[in-house]
Amino acid sequence: MAEASTDQRLVKGARSRAAIARHAADVASVEGLAGVSLGRLATDLGISKSGIATLFKTKEALQLAAVRAGREVFVEQIITPALSAPRGLPRLRVLVERWLGYITDPVFPGGCFRVAVLTEFDSRPGPVRDAVVADHEDWMRFLSEEIRKTQEMGDLNGRDAETLAFEIDAIVSAANTARQVGDEARVVTARRILDDLLR
Repeated sequence: MAEASTDQRLVKGARSRAAIARHAADVASVEGLAGVSLGRLATDLGISKSGIATLFKTKEALQLAAVRAGREVFVEQIITPALSAPRGLPRLRVLVERWLGYITDPVFPGGCFRVAVLTEFDSRPGPVRDAVVADHEDWMRFLSEEIRKTQEMGDLNGRDAETLAFEIDAIVSAANTARQVGDEARVVTARRILDDLLR
């Protein structure tokens, strides 16, 4: 009986951590990870600061949880659905199209979580920067590998995979900024450039 009660508390704690981390990612997409604090989230969610502190201990732990939550949403929204597309150019196009959709119909209130926190933490050393950079590098490696697979199947030949991945990342990041400032014309321009790159 005591074991079942302990299991239920663990499940409830895991759900609470996930919900708080997801809200932290929402806040960070708009205000940056610097805007994520135990007190701010307690106020937003209507729970005690000590309750959040019990789960996360420090602001840095909460920021790291927000980075993990942002990554999980990115994988769920973009990578996992694209993996069901045929390998090669069709899958690469789905990846890019879903990434653009993630920006034009944002999952996070501040647009692309990755773009928001990467620019915020690019010159701030520490564990949070390390996590943000590692997440971005993982994505760039994955994107480069999908480009290489596409080239092995006879498309996009004569291009360096890492360079093309960098170009795609830069254009989608610029589209995110354009979307956030209400410049829909540049979002359309970004889509056209990406279509040209993936021909």
